[in-house]
Amino acid sequence: MLARLILAFYLLAGPLAAQSFETQAQAAYVLDQRTGMVLLNKNGEDPLPPASMSKLMTLFMTFEAIQRGTLNVDDVLPVSEYAASLGGSTMFLDSRDRVSVEDLIRGIIVLSGNDACIVLAEALSPDGTEAGFARMMTARARELGMTDSNFINSTGWPAAGHRMSMKDLAILADRLIKDFPTYYPLFAEQEFAFDGRAPSNTRNRNPVLTMGIGADGLKTGHTQEAGYGLTGSAKQGDRRVIFVITGLDTVRARAEESGRIVNWAFRLFAEKVAAPAGTRIADAEVHMGDARSVGLTPSEDKLILVPTIGAGEIEAHIRYDSPLIAPIAEGQEIGELVVTIPGFAPTSVPLVASEAVERGGFGPRLRTAADALRRQFLENRGAPS
Repeated sequence: MLARLILAFYLLAGPLAAQSFETQAQAAYVLDQRTGMVLLNKNGEDPLPPASMSKLMTLFMTFEAIQRGTLNVDDVLPVSEYAASLGGSTMFLDSRDRVSVEDLIRGIIVLSGNDACIVLAEALSPDGTEAGFARMMTARARELGMTDSNFINSTGWPAAGHRMSMKDLAILADRLIKDFPTYYPLFAEQEFAFDGRAPSNTRNRNPVLTMGIGADGLKTGHTQEAGYGLTGSAKQGDRRVIFVITGLDTVRARAEESGRIVNWAFRLFAEKVAAPAGTRIADAEVHMGDARSVGLTPSEDKLILVPTIGAGEIEAHIRYDSPLIAPIAEGQEIGELVVTIPGFAPTSVPLVASEAVERGGFGPRLRTAADALRRQFLENRGAPS
């Protein structure tokens, strides 16, 4: 049996409705990192050509290898003929070069170097090939919950079957930010003049880095098939927004749409604490215990976003298996609080017991049996003859 209690939070006045954002992007996904709430999802789960945005997965795999100790930022790696031959955006490496891992990482982030991706892919691949590394990328993506991603190469170079969804790119951006705080600041670098080789390719193409809106990453992408895209992130105060767009027609459209999305996400939504940790918000019936009920309290502060324009009622449902059976330990997870805001997917927080309830003696057990018989009698009396 599932017990449900409805609570109402009146945080603002007027009708509550998420302010929908009209984007020209073919696909878009906007995530508020602290609350985990998705602010915009337009074709966000469609597998699409990601162009150079898929280089973020190559970087993620590289950072994990450094974290494991199988690679060091000071390691110097050889450049294969294949890596040196690749076109598009490059660091202009040749097969006589030996390049540090740190320079390769910066070459990917700032210069979008296809050759740098190949060097790292061949170094980390189990068989020394980019194809082997791409298979590793796909397998690791599945482990991260990126179910709409399939990699054929390390660069995002157009290839049949090389696909990522905007949701998957948002998942990846979230992990890069959270898992690698040491390396994430590299995504905000605006210039990298590697060895003075390419004066025309020293600037980061990410347009939001210079907008003064708190943006600090992550990666642009463009091919004829994919259009112009961007996986970006911006932080203002304690809030961080991750956004992914693709399918724009021009560089200018990509920049303008990115700025509009960031400003909208921060201006139109504000954080609220829906349920403070430690607050007793309800009582649940307990059978066979030395007490007839136990308090339910959130295990952590439950942050939500609410629209700053318009407002109204937010519903919260408390769910737990009823009745609870003693013994129950203090802090034991016994239910969940599910918060529903119109226009958003429900979000939940675990509920724990605010105190312990020990197993009762003969009296409580007898009372539980009597209560069960009484309920059964009332149910039978109300049944049609």
